[in-house]
Amino acid sequence: MVDSVIPESPEPHFGKLLDLEMLLMPGGRERTEGEFRTLFAKAGFEITRIVPTSRPDSVIEARLQ
Repeated sequence: MVDSVIPESPEPHFGKLLDLEMLLMPGGRERTEGEFRTLFAKAGFEITRIVPTSRPDSVIEARLQ
């Protein structure tokens, strides 16, 4: 999956701006790595790695548990 992974630290990140925009839309939001891990686990997947890119998005690799 390709999505923005928000840092849990207070450092600036473009994804945090996207999060504010998503909050204006009902039900939308960006997630931290921990939140993605929880979400994937509930769906029966395990995140194997998260690969940052030169853009605000990261590649999230997962497999069935």
